[in-house]
Amino acid sequence: MAIPKDVETQMVAAMKAKDAMRLNALRSMKAAFTSEAITLKADALTDDQALAVIKRLVKQRRDSIEQFRKGNREELAAVEESEMKVLEAFLPAQMSEEEVRKVAESVRARLGVTDKSKIGQFIGAVIKETKGRADGAVVKRIAESLLN
Repeated sequence: MAIPKDVETQMVAAMKAKDAMRLNALRSMKAAFTSEAITLKADALTDDQALAVIKRLVKQRRDSIEQFRKGNREELAAVEESEMKVLEAFLPAQMSEEEVRKVAESVRARLGVTDKSKIGQFIGAVIKETKGRADGAVVKRIAESLLN
């Protein structure tokens, strides 16, 4: 699997560069990979499983940033933000809102969704169609705007 090997390579580079923040982010990612592999009773993670772990780590960082800002702890939010940027570099490029809207409109036409009673099914189909390249919050916002 390509992602963990890349993590190892970048960890070595961060150690040589004495970049502690980047090294911490990469170590937490490696630990999360190991933990997930143990949970799944697998020797290694597939690329999709590794991407799911990275997305979870990014989401955790986002939540932490929000909480730190609410608590007026900007210095801690800045650290989390820096780590989040390191993690996001491993994710595939995100689709623009315009691209997500086009996908959502085609899925809506295909499924024939006209009201909010099937919004969960609609959002799920759009997320599946975008294959993880669209943020769930963006998909939800677009889906709600299309059904209003």
